[in-house]
Amino acid sequence: MSNTSSFEEQLALHGRIIYKNVGDSMMPLIKEGRDVLIIESPKGRLKKGDVPLYKRDSGQYVLHRVHKVLPDGYIICGDNRIFRERGICDRHVIGVLTGIIREGREISFDTLSYKLYRFAVCDLYFIRFTVFKIKALFRLIFGKKRKKK
Repeated sequence: MSNTSSFEEQLALHGRIIYKNVGDSMMPLIKEGRDVLIIESPKGRLKKGDVPLYKRDSGQYVLHRVHKVLPDGYIICGDNRIFRERGICDRHVIGVLTGIIREGREISFDTLSYKLYRFAVCDLYFIRFTVFKIKALFRLIFGKKRKKK
């Protein structure tokens, strides 16, 4: 993708975008520098578990997972994040993740292992939230100890 054109322009021209992501918010599913993403134009409203590429009102592009579909928008969260984002509407959505290429192979979203992963990320969110909070508390209490001279 050219540095001078937007994701929206590339989708309009080619019908899909193929690029490497930046960031860790979708780990462990998507790892920066390892995976190549395939994004296509959305076909109707998103569903729970879909991974849209959307543009926040600030202009920032984000790739996170839909946790809940609302009549007027979505609740979205990265797989490696605990805070859910509200206020994302269809007008923000540019495309949807339809494939991941890892080590030359396309990862299928139809496998049982992916479906279990998606279930764990979306439907067991409260467990992930609790684990993240406990880890943060332990870091706060038992943070890195200073080395004595």
